[in-house]
Amino acid sequence: MADRKTRVGVIGAGGLGQHHVRIMGELADARLVGFYEARPERAAEIANTLKATAFPSVEALLTEVDAVTIVVPTPAHYEVAKQALERGVHVLVEKPFTATIDQADELLELAAVKGAMVQIGHVERFNRAIRAALPYVDTPKFIESDRLAPFNPRGSDVAVVLDLMIHDIDLILTLVGEQVMSVSAVGVGVLTPSVDIANARLGFVTGAVANITASRVSRDRMRKVRIFQQSGYLSLDLAAGNGEFYTLRRDLDLATLAKGGPLALEAFVERVPLEAPEGEPLRLEFESFIAAVQGRAPIAVTGEDGREALAVALQIVQEIERGLPALSGAAKQSER
Repeated sequence: MADRKTRVGVIGAGGLGQHHVRIMGELADARLVGFYEARPERAAEIANTLKATAFPSVEALLTEVDAVTIVVPTPAHYEVAKQALERGVHVLVEKPFTATIDQADELLELAAVKGAMVQIGHVERFNRAIRAALPYVDTPKFIESDRLAPFNPRGSDVAVVLDLMIHDIDLILTLVGEQVMSVSAVGVGVLTPSVDIANARLGFVTGAVANITASRVSRDRMRKVRIFQQSGYLSLDLAAGNGEFYTLRRDLDLATLAKGGPLALEAFVERVPLEAPEGEPLRLEFESFIAAVQGRAPIAVTGEDGREALAVALQIVQEIERGLPALSGAAKQSER
């Protein structure tokens, strides 16, 4: 496909899906064929606003494209992705990949049979702060992340673990690069029958530990990650897209330091601002998807990556359910 633009479509044109339609229509290496939205009024609105073609059905759109992005509610990910993969159409599925591990495994097997590509929409991988921090990450020992947001009905069909925390689960798995060995978690429902606030602690085979908090009933927004490692400490503000790396000064005499009294941080720590090129994360994600479809780059976030993040997320939900058996809706999702 390197000699022509990739024909792409979008399935789902809600709050996030509209940005998929907008950005896909602007990419140099892609040609937006159109989109499908189940709500006629919304489809007409997006078609008029973004000058894009609304298709009458998913099937009609799939016959005209090489690839699609799937932006429907999580419970529908499996069925929509299956329709696309059965036709050999490449897919980018918004997180979480599916509702169950069995569904994820079936889609990955189908993709392999059909020779189709699966990418998962873990867009925080493309956050400027994360891109800037990666060159400095070196065997993290402890990671702490906080993701707080006001309530939004979109995404409330699943536990906050699958709605918000899964972003940080994917990031932490990427940063540590090791298998999760232990999971403990607590959470409560506030505005929905499911879990709205959750905290999880992950233990890895290397001894690394991650502490993750997510809430969708917060007054303020926060998306911060702190990474502690032998070489120093990284503080990242994902909302602002920036961060800092604190490392021991190279000219520091540890013997002298041990003999003295309390010192200001600047006396023994060097502050390194983290910088990365500007870029809208969603646009960078789509550019990576098209590049992978065209064979110009590897898949940035593979289906296997999405499955691994989902497996950890469901394990967290299951741990929470042990203490809150009344949350039967989330329990059903965590059975597999």
